[in-house]
Amino acid sequence: MYARRRRRYFTLMAICLVLFVSAWAFVRLWSVPAAIALCAVAMVLPPLAAIVGNRREPDDRWWDEPPEDDLPPDDRWTGDDGPPRDG
Repeated sequence: MYARRRRRYFTLMAICLVLFVSAWAFVRLWSVPAAIALCAVAMVLPPLAAIVGNRREPDDRWWDEPPEDDLPPDDRWTGDDGPPRDG
């Protein structure tokens, strides 16, 4: 679960670096507007990578949830589910 999110984060950040470096290493030699467009796409990727890296998946527990084995026992009455009766 955490490894999957970390892999997605680092993949997006690697794509960002490849776009930025390639834009100014060799794409600018053919087209400066294309290099600027690549940099604009690379600029959007780090916040997107942070969102993807911090997104909670269905099998993750939330930061304030106790583990399953630490849950308190059930307080409900067994058997009668109605309200308590007087007398």
